[in-house]
Amino acid sequence: MGEQQYHLPVLLQETTELLHINPSGTYVDATFGGGGHSRAILERLGENGRLIVFDQDEDAYRNRIIDDRVTFVQQNFRHLQRFLKLHKAEPVDGILADLGVSSHQFDTAERGFSIRFDADLDMRMDTRTDLTAAKLLATWSEAKLHLLFQEYGEVTNSKTLAQTIVKNRKAHPMRTIAEFKSVIQPIVKGNPQKYLAQVFQALRIAVNDELGALKDILSQSAEVLKPGGRLAIITFHSLEDRMVKNFMKSGSFEEAQDDPFGLETPPKLFKLITKKPVTASDAELRTNSRSRSAKLRVAEKNL
Repeated sequence: MGEQQYHLPVLLQETTELLHINPSGTYVDATFGGGGHSRAILERLGENGRLIVFDQDEDAYRNRIIDDRVTFVQQNFRHLQRFLKLHKAEPVDGILADLGVSSHQFDTAERGFSIRFDADLDMRMDTRTDLTAAKLLATWSEAKLHLLFQEYGEVTNSKTLAQTIVKNRKAHPMRTIAEFKSVIQPIVKGNPQKYLAQVFQALRIAVNDELGALKDILSQSAEVLKPGGRLAIITFHSLEDRMVKNFMKSGSFEEAQDDPFGLETPPKLFKLITKKPVTASDAELRTNSRSRSAKLRVAEKNL
């Protein structure tokens, strides 16, 4: 399958330039997807360069690049450090993670990611895991669902949505996208497309523990990067972006507070390469509408 059909990589030129690729270095593409970013990195690597790619998705594995310089790890990137050790690939010169769902995943109806189709409510990036969106909706408590839709989807009536799901789920099981839409249809607020997109985003983040996985890779990146190595993360919603921004700035996931007493703070892990996030150019927006919410942040590990 051609990479263009599979997934159009966002901020491709900006990312590869800001990674500052050393031709004989070792790099990680933590989110292989259609391989667009990986191919761009490989073009800049010489024969002694090395690329370790991660993707837990079976379709991505089938679409892998056959190249002696590439090692494919069919696992969630939260296991970054463990597999770099296993493949004797650390320390590394650069790490890239593009946190967007690939176009291929959205466009494959049976994966259950998109509101455009009817299919089983699945949403698992890794189909070897147990928790599907249908199972989550059938078993999570009202309080947990409320928090999920409020925090991960910023859904305006998240409390009402959680109540509606819990009240109806025995009589009206929500195993498919159509069944789920039918149950929540009476309480949809504002633009239905936008509302459903927020709800589906929240479910997908929870099913795949995306924020937990992001915390893991950020924490491990500081361990596995060489001094002077670069970390490039592309995010697609504010929760992820805030986490990346705080971590790159202070090595913490919380907002760093200025110390009024001017006491010494621990030495910073990273130097910011991008003071503000890099966003898509007008030209890219015209060819790839999914790049609209993409934000790229890059930092360099301090010496």
